[in-house]
Amino acid sequence: MRARTRKKILILCPSPRGTAATQRLKYEQYLELLASEGYTFHISAFQTRRFWKIIYRDGRTLEKIFWTVFGYLRRALDLARSPFYDGVFVNLWVTPLGLPVFERMLFLFNRRVIYDIDDMIFMPRFEHVKENIFQKLKGKKKPLILMKHARYVIACTPQLTDIAAKRNKFGNAVDISSTLNTDRFRPPERQSEKYPVVLGWTGTHSSFAFLRTLAPVLKRVCASRRVELLVIANKVFSLDGLEITSIPWREETEVRDLHRIDIGLYPIPANDYSLGKSSLKALTYMSVGIPVVATAYGANFRVIHDGVEGFLAKDEDEWFEKIIRLIDNPGLRKQMGRAGRERVQREFSVEANFPKYMQVFKAVINGNG
Repeated sequence: MRARTRKKILILCPSPRGTAATQRLKYEQYLELLASEGYTFHISAFQTRRFWKIIYRDGRTLEKIFWTVFGYLRRALDLARSPFYDGVFVNLWVTPLGLPVFERMLFLFNRRVIYDIDDMIFMPRFEHVKENIFQKLKGKKKPLILMKHARYVIACTPQLTDIAAKRNKFGNAVDISSTLNTDRFRPPERQSEKYPVVLGWTGTHSSFAFLRTLAPVLKRVCASRRVELLVIANKVFSLDGLEITSIPWREETEVRDLHRIDIGLYPIPANDYSLGKSSLKALTYMSVGIPVVATAYGANFRVIHDGVEGFLAKDEDEWFEKIIRLIDNPGLRKQMGRAGRERVQREFSVEANFPKYMQVFKAVINGNG
């Protein structure tokens, strides 16, 4: 019997494997399953492990410039070797800054490109907010070029998928939400009622501005109930007038740290940028049995049925009322936590979404796209 020919895929991504959520909780979870179907992968991250460790720290400007130049040299090598692969998988961008030169060149070397986009990264996060120098240097046109010329675009919300389908010259776009490996993300074996109740948030410093919009609500909650506030992130988070426990995100302790949270918080701005957000934080809480209170906007309506897996809140008063309701009702927290876990297993797990990835890879890499 003739052995099956394995397809070689080059992956171009911003960050080292196992670091950024946009990679860890999307395509990285499917690599072993895809390998079992005959695909092999070479992963080339723009950032080295060293660069990843310092990129969000203050200072070290010369070292950051050095590693940025190194990343561009690596990408030049990636372009040169890309014709020798059966296909290229791009997450977010090929290079981070300036005009889409490397992105356009990629399609000259290999036309079998799958583009994976997370968030409306070609839009500003907040209207009427002045961008810093780095944000101004970011290539906002890069995602648009990749969406247009890729053989297939993987988006993560209905709205972003619709934009991608209209821009893609092949009309190929699929909506695959961020997903969770429910064998890894599990509720604690024993759930006990504990006091004070812990309100928690997890994410990166780039979303701290979203969490800060809850400052008035959290102050009202802390004034009326005895609670703890926990933030799990890659930088220390603080709010004036509130005592917050801020712990560093670590992959090896991620699930155990999430188990400390009793109520998960997921505020987002109600703007066009948020229409590209896949409710990953909400899904993360739900996967480990934590009830969620989230902004009533965007994909949150798809992920959370108000009053079932958690609550959706339209304004400050609703945020306050629904958080208080969960604080005061341990039974409701357990009920919603169980419902959220079941929802993730059924619709937002790796197992449930793997067939969608296979459809894309077969269409593009096997020449049917």
